[in-house]
Amino acid sequence: MSLSQGLDSPISVARVLNQLSNLTESVSTASCLGSGESDTCRNEPAALRLKLFAIAAILFSGIVGIGTPLVGRKFRHLDSRNGGAGFILAKAFAAGVILATGFVHMLDDAQESLTNECLPDVPWQRFPFTGFIAMLAALGTLVLDFLATQFYEKKQLRATEASTSSKASSSTSSAHKAVADEIITIDEDRGGIQENNPKNMHIIGMHVHAAAHKRDHGDEQMHGHDKKLAGHKHEVELSSHGRHVVVAQILELGILSHSVIIGLSLGVSQSPCQITPLIAALSFHQFFEGFALGGCISQAQFNNFSASIMATFFSITTPSGIGIGIAIASFYNADSPTALILEGILDSISAGILIYMALVDLIAADFLSRKVNYNKSLQVASYVALFLGALSMAALAIWA
Repeated sequence: MSLSQGLDSPISVARVLNQLSNLTESVSTASCLGSGESDTCRNEPAALRLKLFAIAAILFSGIVGIGTPLVGRKFRHLDSRNGGAGFILAKAFAAGVILATGFVHMLDDAQESLTNECLPDVPWQRFPFTGFIAMLAALGTLVLDFLATQFYEKKQLRATEASTSSKASSSTSSAHKAVADEIITIDEDRGGIQENNPKNMHIIGMHVHAAAHKRDHGDEQMHGHDKKLAGHKHEVELSSHGRHVVVAQILELGILSHSVIIGLSLGVSQSPCQITPLIAALSFHQFFEGFALGGCISQAQFNNFSASIMATFFSITTPSGIGIGIAIASFYNADSPTALILEGILDSISAGILIYMALVDLIAADFLSRKVNYNKSLQVASYVALFLGALSMAALAIWA
């Protein structure tokens, strides 16, 4: 049978078309699974050396970044308890960093993963899952923020009321004892107390009660207004402190969730061409995020032990992700559908958390406060710091 006769056969034509279709699908699948890095730059020994250097560099950057605001608490103009201008500007810069991390880095990475051609059209290409998951994460953060704040405030309020009640009871008992001693002294000067005479003891008791009531009533009239003001001020301080504690904890949760992903992505790469620019970019990324988180921890006024624990977890998360990536690099495929879906979902969740925290708990809370609004120079400087932080972090998207 000649070639022309074979091609004229409908069965042969169908067979050739089927083979071409299979070849096209095979190439598409190979391209999809191998799109992560170029084989021309693949060098596993060199990549391993760069990964070990990246662990040290990123760990150092994270420690310096988160440690700077915490050490700054020892200096008056940087201490959050004094509300210094330096601390306000640093926090504005940190808010810009967090906002750009959510919008420019996390949201874009999630969109790239969840719309990858390796994923099936249904449902990943038919619905904008990136924005939807980020929206749910932001709303979930709102609910968590509210519940955690309420829980913390009620807990602190109960402890404060118990302490105040104990002090008040002790003070009242001391006052009654002092009045009784005073009356007894006066009666002794007048001729002594007849302990066996019930009438005298009753009179003394009446004097004690009347004197104590008079003293308490006088104190209420003299200090009632001051006590109300002090109580209101204490409630405001308690509420503010509770908000700072919750903000710091939720912010760290959002940062840690994506720190593992970026560390894992670097750890599984076998291309020095990709790892080299990532080391510099992620080092700056870690420093800026650490600076932002350290500012929130400082304002929350955690004790040294709690602050050290939070700082340690932040500092080691990305290097740990790199270590995990090195361990699984031989069999982990970053371009597999499962990996893409997992990374996309986690990045979307992180984006929603960070965007909510930046806009609601950092920017709105500080830029609408009286201290910033009533000081025009501080207001302008705060906006400059905010935009500078956002643009600095956004610029890192060129490399990472």
